[in-house]
Amino acid sequence: MNELTEKILANSDPDYRAFSLPLMPGVDKKTIVGVRTPVLRSLAREYRGTETAEAFLKELPHTYYEELNLHIFLLSWEKDFETYMRKLEEILPEVRCWASCDVIRNPILKKHTGELFPYIQKWISSEHVYTVRLAIGFLMAYYLGEAYDREHLRMAVSVQGEEYYINMMIAWYLATAMINHYDDVIVYLQNGLLNPFVHRMTIRKAVESYRIPQETKDYLKTLR
Repeated sequence: MNELTEKILANSDPDYRAFSLPLMPGVDKKTIVGVRTPVLRSLAREYRGTETAEAFLKELPHTYYEELNLHIFLLSWEKDFETYMRKLEEILPEVRCWASCDVIRNPILKKHTGELFPYIQKWISSEHVYTVRLAIGFLMAYYLGEAYDREHLRMAVSVQGEEYYINMMIAWYLATAMINHYDDVIVYLQNGLLNPFVHRMTIRKAVESYRIPQETKDYLKTLR
């Protein structure tokens, strides 16, 4: 057993495990150890670049849910874009819940939005729920600043279906985009261009945001 797996098992918190189980549908409960995220991030900082970490990253597929998240946190320290993307795509099929999907980030991606975009275009058409969610999450994380294009909105809302975790990410993305690109987003709400669930959730998330002015929130409420 890899030393990092031993560390995960040693940091099991039964109370946290019990709290986490209902929040992660789709994950085999037997694979959830119950380790808090700050502990996993700390292990990633401690072991990054070591032979132990490199061996751990090659042990695919992982047995435990927390192993996958630790894998994701270790990858977040990777400084080479091509290497990061290759290693990321190796684990995407293992991502089976929002809690793993939404922590997939790496600061280097901000400097490589041009090279990253073809991956997003590919992922957004995937049949894997959390690969699609990641694509939209990356649009939100890395393409609402200088790299923004209103075509990104069209890409996100073109994803059709009843998958809750995809539709929630679309709503989250649109509500966040509204902060700096209000005129582009409001058209979708005013003209009923979103599916009813995404429409409602976009308004809800925007109304809950502390970054959107109250007068805008009041108007959004009339569009429910």
